[in-house]
Amino acid sequence: MSSRRTTTIAGSLVAASFSAVMILSSAAGADDQGPGSSKGGKAVDEAPAGVELTTLLPEKISVDNSSQKTAITATVKNEGTKDSGKIQLLVVGFDGLTVKNVQGCSPIDEKNLPEGSNSGFACPLDNLAAGQSKSYAVDATFDLGKTGKICLPVQAADGKKTYWQQGPVPFGTTNPSPNAPATPLLLGTDNKPVAPGGDELPKTGVGRDVLPLGLTGAGLLTAGAAGLWWSQRRPREQQG
Repeated sequence: MSSRRTTTIAGSLVAASFSAVMILSSAAGADDQGPGSSKGGKAVDEAPAGVELTTLLPEKISVDNSSQKTAITATVKNEGTKDSGKIQLLVVGFDGLTVKNVQGCSPIDEKNLPEGSNSGFACPLDNLAAGQSKSYAVDATFDLGKTGKICLPVQAADGKKTYWQQGPVPFGTTNPSPNAPATPLLLGTDNKPVAPGGDELPKTGVGRDVLPLGLTGAGLLTAGAAGLWWSQRRPREQQG
């Protein structure tokens, strides 16, 4: 084999190895979350005139298979023409997804969490100007042996009204990767648990389209200072 041909093959192998490393690093990276999505979001109580509040979650996250740690970016937006005034964003975890910390926010006491949730943080905002958004870094863990959901309600500062609620919406995968360094999860996908006989495991918690109080009538879930209103109607789900 000529030295020129040997050099060409060796160069191709190096390039292929480098590409494999880059793909693996990308799959495990917490910051590679893709575009934001409002999937699973719905308007609840009427917002003040000129204020239009929504939220965004990443379309994909990556869970470290050894530590179960993941990072999520939660964004609240004012797509209206007037400033929001004082509001609060809540970040609430369900089932296998546990919210460990939200930068700049305060944990909701366990006794004040909404029914079915395991963790939550309240993020007060003095004002969100028209056309502006604010993002929060969310540290979480995801037990890949379970399903997992997250919920982002946007409320009045006193918690008496919920202007928008995204979720509880699931993150998950139908193709678990127990032997890989990390497992990518997609928003709006029910998780297939990684466990022996995982196909037979019962789903935990509420269904994707079923909120804690069901979907008939209207009700208030009292959660202390962070009182949580959950939509009991079935408005059109937005696909972001």
